Amino acid sequence: MDAYDEGSNARHGPDVPRRPAPPAQRVAPAGPAETDVAPGPPEPDVHPGPEPERVASLAPPQRDVHPGPEPEPVASLAPPEPYPPAEPRTGIAALSPRYQVGVALALAVVAIGVCVHIGMTFLHVAPANTVTRAHGEAVDDWVYPEFEQNWKLFAPNPLQQNISIQVRAGVRGPDGMTQTTGWYDLSAEDGRAIDGNLLPSHTQQNELRRAWDFFVATHDSENRPVGLRGSLSESYLRRIMVLRLDHDDAVRAATGSSGVIERVQVRSRTSNVPPPDWSREKVSTTPSYRELPWWRVPQDEARGGVR
Repeated sequence: MDAYDEGSNARHGPDVPRRPAPPAQRVAPAGPAETDVAPGPPEPDVHPGPEPERVASLAPPQRDVHPGPEPEPVASLAPPEPYPPAEPRTGIAALSPRYQVGVALALAVVAIGVCVHIGMTFLHVAPANTVTRAHGEAVDDWVYPEFEQNWKLFAPNPLQQNISIQVRAGVRGPDGMTQTTGWYDLSAEDGRAIDGNLLPSHTQQNELRRAWDFFVATHDSENRPVGLRGSLSESYLRRIMVLRLDHDDAVRAATGSSGVIERVQVRSRTSNVPPPDWSREKVSTTPSYRELPWWRVPQDEARGGVR
């Protein structure tokens, strides 16, 4: 039986509130006297229909919340967060002060050396001036031979000559007789080795030319050495000649591969480059020669250089 069925005998559960009795079933309390009421029109009979079933709500009961004063902030007792770690130092800043001073001094010395070298090189290639006249020897000692500058290619009047270096030798045979060979054009041999070679060696391109330029720069027009570097240039050029002759097949064939080089003589052949066909310039193409005296070859250089 439904707990909400009408009737006086209906049983109600303990958790369900008791429904009020309909107005017709209420009993007025007995009073001392009944009041006469004029009868009015009869009230219509109203039959109450079945009441809708109640659905239990799953939402929690709402409570009336009255906003009160906001609570005061309470200071946190937790320790403060640490500061973010600093970025690690790099470079010189990572060194100790003592090493920083050492690095600074080293950089200062290098900077001074670079400035001095640039200044010396500038004075070497610059036109003659008061400084080079007073200190030209110091400038040359700094530049030669490691830092020598050659500006012929970029000079206002570039070199317009073909210079070839030639050599001949006095060779002592097994019979003790000395035989003089013909002239060998070593520059022409280097030219043939370079022609068509995509990767020619530095020796083929520059060794002979630089040796001759070194000799000319340290000797006067009479082939006499000027200063100590003159003797050095003679020794350098002579050793190159002996090495080239010792490896030359023509010399070996002429001496039967058994001769010993006793002396050498060097000369240069210089000829002007002919002008192009469209030029009106007239130059002589007759070659000129500069022939050096015979140089005796020391015994330790007689067979292919120093041993």
